[in-house]
Amino acid sequence: MMNYSELFQKKNATISRIWQYFGFAANDTNQNKTLCKICRKVIASKSGNTTNLFCHMKIHHPIQYGELQKTITINPKKQSSDSSITDKDNEKSNASCSSSSSSKQKSIMESMTYDKSSKRWVSLTNSVLGCLAKDMLPFYTCEKDGFKKMLKTFDSRYNLPGRKYFSAAIPKLYQSTHDQVQEEISEALFFAGTTDLWSSRTMEPYMSYTVHYVDKDWNLQSRHLQTVFFPDDHTGENLAHGLKDTLDSWGLKEENQVCLTTDNGSNIVKATQLNNWQRLQCFGHRLHLAVNSGLKDDRIDRAIRITKKVVSSFSYSYKKKRELEKKQIEAELPKHSLITACDTRWGSTQKMIERFLEQERAVQQVLSADRKSVSLIPNWQTIEILECVNSAISPLAEFTDALSGEKHVSVSMVMPVIALLNDDILSPKPEDVALTTEIKTRILKYMNEKYKDESSRALLNIATFLDPRFKNKFLTDEEKFDTMTKLKLEILEPLEPIVATEGENLEDSPAKKLCLGNLFKRRDRIQETNKDLTPGEIINSEIERYLALPNIDYNSEPLQWWKEHLIIFPKLSSVVKKFLCIPATSCASERLFSVSGQIVSCKRTCLKPDKVDQLVFLSKNLRLD
Repeated sequence: MMNYSELFQKKNATISRIWQYFGFAANDTNQNKTLCKICRKVIASKSGNTTNLFCHMKIHHPIQYGELQKTITINPKKQSSDSSITDKDNEKSNASCSSSSSSKQKSIMESMTYDKSSKRWVSLTNSVLGCLAKDMLPFYTCEKDGFKKMLKTFDSRYNLPGRKYFSAAIPKLYQSTHDQVQEEISEALFFAGTTDLWSSRTMEPYMSYTVHYVDKDWNLQSRHLQTVFFPDDHTGENLAHGLKDTLDSWGLKEENQVCLTTDNGSNIVKATQLNNWQRLQCFGHRLHLAVNSGLKDDRIDRAIRITKKVVSSFSYSYKKKRELEKKQIEAELPKHSLITACDTRWGSTQKMIERFLEQERAVQQVLSADRKSVSLIPNWQTIEILECVNSAISPLAEFTDALSGEKHVSVSMVMPVIALLNDDILSPKPEDVALTTEIKTRILKYMNEKYKDESSRALLNIATFLDPRFKNKFLTDEEKFDTMTKLKLEILEPLEPIVATEGENLEDSPAKKLCLGNLFKRRDRIQETNKDLTPGEIINSEIERYLALPNIDYNSEPLQWWKEHLIIFPKLSSVVKKFLCIPATSCASERLFSVSGQIVSCKRTCLKPDKVDQLVFLSKNLRLD
């Protein structure tokens, strides 16, 4: 039987362990004081007295106090009457106590959340804010049970703020990102722009503006600047005023804007004329209109309408989809679904026709098995017309993708593509049937007529000439002379001396250190040769040496080539950034409206225009690194 002395000794030892477990420890400098590890407060505990400790726990830490009471409750009578506890029972009791202690310690740690002023809490909250802004997530995401549970699993001590906190934090994040972007674009001497108009789900009109430039490391950059609410009438005068206000708000000078790439709307064309800005027609829109012009034929219209009806019948019938999969297996065809066409995207029409022709056998078998759908089966004349259309326009699909990128030079490819269309892609072939030849001829005629504009053609010729992949390869003799004349005038205009700074960046490039000495030697020889030449003669000399070098591979990056040859061609390189920053299409604005559509979703139609502008800006420009 355990006597009372042993029992109280065990109780005191247990209490001592519990105090230490719940956060109390003896003060090293004074044995009459105890430190609370939860709130870091020192409590008087003379001669091991625990009364003050109990009072402190009860008042300041009620949750831990409740756990403590449950842990140290001991019934002396019950323990004194139990005299047959074996060693095995003691081991089980110790294991159970250890497991209970571990679970209680975990619950106590979970109750000790981060203070909102701590670095850890601020870091986690900023990460969540960046996730919501960059990935276009609604603010109520932070109040969803699954999202909260996920963050609690990552760090149980983190308390996630509510939606109002993140909504209020967006303007501050927008301002910091705005300042960063403005600092970046202020370093660009020349820039180009793209703009377009868009209406949200609530039919609120917006106008976007995206800037494109070449940075100091010779990389092509694009920054979305604004998605401004535009409630005024979309007249040319109002658009001209709105575009000027956009440049003024960002501190950009009109004379430094080389070109504005837009669609063919009459209002935006008039706006650029009123502002006296150089405008470049979007190659994607021109190609879309050219293809539509080529497909203007009653036979083609009828064939496309029939194809759309067939595709629609499969889109709204699960039974037909299921039967189509079976027929694809039997006919050993790819398990592809039919594609629906969009009237505003000629590429979707081409993909619809191509996919229909691929699955023609399986589609006809499914339709013939259904008495109500037999009338939808296209006849052999319709199939032949679709084959002619696909043969004529399918090679054009890749050009849109090649010229719509934002990370590589595209403006210099427009004239080579036009030449390629004339010489190869759209030129009549002996195997072409009459309808295919007619389609190609109409498309080619439209493209050639629309690119006869002198100002646009001169701009495109200069850009092509400055691209070391093409140079003057696709220019006529007359265009070569005019292009070099205009290029000399551009170089002779007073420019800020930025070449020296860029040369220093070149020296810091590890990849070019081996050949840097040779470049400097070559530059010294060139400077010695040019010592007694006039500026015009120096430019002529650079152009001759530039044309004497072999063209680089078509898959190479022209800006990186100019970065490597910056020292050799200081005059020519001074205007490269001016012309090669221009985008060939306005796809940057089109992509921007796709982002806007995901932000102003059906569940977020009450967003204010200012908030929409901030969220779109952050989604495109926020950096999470």
